[in-house]
Parts: sequence; structure tokens; C-alpha cells
Amino acid sequence: MRKNKVDIITLGCSKNLVDSEQIMRQFVANGYKVEHDPHKINGEIVVVNTCGFIGDAQEESVNMILELGEAKKKGKIGKLFVMGCLSERFLKDLQKELPEVDRFYGKFNWKQLLSDIGKSYYNDLASDRIITTPRHYAYLKIAEGCDRTCSYCAIPISTGHYQSKPMEDIEKEVRLLVEQGVKEFQVIAQDLTYYGLDLYKRMALPELVERMSDIPGVEWIRLHYGYPSHFPYDLLRVMRERENVCKYMDIALQHVSNDMLKMMRRNITKEETYDLIQRMREEVPGIHLRTTLMVGHPGETEKDFEALVEFVRKVRFERMGAFAYSHEEGTYSYKHYQDEIPQETKEERLDAIMRIQERISAEINTAKTGKTFKVILDREDDDFYVGRTEYDSPEVDPEMLIYKTNQLIPGNFYDVKVEDAQAFDLYGKVLS
Repeated sequence: MRKNKVDIITLGCSKNLVDSEQIMRQFVANGYKVEHDPHKINGEIVVVNTCGFIGDAQEESVNMILELGEAKKKGKIGKLFVMGCLSERFLKDLQKELPEVDRFYGKFNWKQLLSDIGKSYYNDLASDRIITTPRHYAYLKIAEGCDRTCSYCAIPISTGHYQSKPMEDIEKEVRLLVEQGVKEFQVIAQDLTYYGLDLYKRMALPELVERMSDIPGVEWIRLHYGYPSHFPYDLLRVMRERENVCKYMDIALQHVSNDMLKMMRRNITKEETYDLIQRMREEVPGIHLRTTLMVGHPGETEKDFEALVEFVRKVRFERMGAFAYSHEEGTYSYKHYQDEIPQETKEERLDAIMRIQERISAEINTAKTGKTFKVILDREDDDFYVGRTEYDSPEVDPEMLIYKTNQLIPGNFYDVKVEDAQAFDLYGKVLS
């Protein structure tokens, strides 16, 4: 066990990562050495930032806590603290079942951890954090919580009502990050498109993105986790007009069958969904759409699933993920529907739809062969430099594998010509 060392372990989404980066900054201000997701966990203090989204994520979080509990018993680590969505949602159960944890904190009260160990929380560092991503990009969280009432989703149980962060605070954070070398901003929230309704009584995301794009040093802005119902269409104008706003939209659609959309409480129809996608592609030529779909929600018939398959084939999403329904305690579905679809059927449907998407992705990538793209370089691997185009978000989207014909510098932009393509990777050469 290393004295004066704090190990931070982040599980789940990029929104959790931002919270971890903020608490890391506070620990550093209090004189600790901090490591994030360390190769060797041996800190005087270990903090696990948990995910409670679906069963698999919950299991991963609990298994990590149990593993660390054993390390604590053996004297390999000191204090063990748990924060985040899982403990926000299941606090009493976790306190009862995991006595090896010194203290649990929820999604929003982690500042209390610092005072509980006799340290200070520095308000003047509230916008500051230790970036754990490559220095040239960062995640920018513009809101907490969610006011949607989707049948299957437990996130509002953990995060509460939607709370937009004031534009001035966001601009301050962006400027601070630019000073630290950040060029690319992944704008995140549980629901980006709702931004501003609580604070400004209007959908203010288009204005926020414009204000961000005016800040010197902001090279790319990429938008994640929009909601399709009542989409703020002025955002498409901003995306079309502003060169540093990536032509990319991550918008979770979940399903397309009208019966399923109604049962899921999505407040949109099949026809409106098709119209939304058509308008996005007409107003922003070349836009790449990422979506997430769900299979196996209670009530999903073979006919509903066939409609979803047809949707994927017709729309041809540039980026698509899917997952099987999880019957989450406390949700509308849990209270009102039976989880009657066998897990085997869910997995079969999931595999089928992802096989279709893999073929589509391969065709879309192949069509890029011979074209040149602006690429930001993330890292150097043994055989390639690895970067991304404006259409690719870190971790989830295809990468550009660049042949080592030149000496390149991570964090810089390069013009790269695509020479070969696979379903989930492009291969290219830097134009000299």
C-alpha cells in the first residue's frame, strides 16, 4: 500500500469520467498523487465511480468492489470508497451487502468524501479537472439528470431532474481546457437536446454550440446523446454553417415500430422518426448519424422486430449500436410490463441486427476509399498511427489507421487519403 496515493477507477459512461476527473483535481489540490484506472491498485485511498445503468454494468461494478474488498483485507489498499450511479440507486442494499466499503456516496454528494477524510473542497477549482483522455480532446458535460420518462430507463432514478449548466460556466470550462491543450470537445449529457429548457425556458443548445465554436482554439465540437422528440432544428443550421462543429449527431432512437415506441414512452412515431432523419441529411449534407437501438423490450413481436430490421436497412446509419432490454427495478417497464421475451430470443435479435449493420458499415467505409479526410491523431501503435475523422468519436467509432510513412505527432491534424477499408476501420496515408 502506497501512502499519499489515490487510485480512481471509473466504470460506465463518459459522464462518469468527467466526475472522476473533477474529484481527481480536488485530491491533487490536497497534496495527493492520483492515478486513474491504474495498472496496479495500491493506494492509501481507492475510489470506485460506479455505473448502475443495466444489469451487466451493475454486475461489473459489484465485482470490482468485491475484488477491492479482498485487496483491502490483505492490506494491499487502504480506505475503499464507492460513488456514482450504482450507490445513488441502491445505497441501502449496498451498505448491507458490502461492509468492506468504508463509505458510499451517490452521484452528486461526492464532495462530502473530501471532508470525511479531513480534506478541503476548493470551490475555485470547480470547473477544473485532471484530464484522463489524450490531451487533445476532452468530454464536456453540459447538464445532469433527465426529465424524459422512457419506460426502460433507470437513469432518471439515479440522476434526478434535468439541470442545465449555465452557458457562462461552460464557456469558462472550455477556455480553461483550451489553455491546457484541448482542441476537440465531446459534448455530452443524458439528453443534449433538452439543454436550456430549465434555465432559459427555451431549447438553447444551438446558441451554446455557436458560443463554443467562437472560442479561439476550439477545433472540433462533437455532439452526443440527443433525443428525437421535439428536436431543435436550428442546431442543423449551426452544424452546417460552423466549420468546427462536426457533421455528426449521436441520437438514440431505440425503435421504430409505432407499437413499441408507444410502449417505450418515446413521444415520437415511426413516421416522425423517418422524417427527422431525412431532414438531418438534407440540411447537413454528409452528416454521420450514430444511433442506439433496443431489442427485446416487453411486447416486441416478430412484426415489430422486422420493422426495426427494415429501418436499419433503409436508413443505413453510419454508426449504430444495439443492446438487449434489461428489466430494471424501479422503471415504468418493471412496474407495468412482464419481461416475457426469452433472453435467447433477445440475443438472437441483437446478433441479427448487428450483422446487418456490420455489412452496412463495411459498405459505407469502402465508399470512402480514395477520398481525403482531415484526421486528428490520437496515438502511435506498433504498426500504425491511429486517428479519427470528424465523423468518429473516441472509443465507439471507426479509427483511421495511418501507415508509418511520415513522422507524425499525436494531437495534430493531418490530411489522410483512404487507401483501404473494413467494417470498423479505415487505412490511409498522410498527404505530404
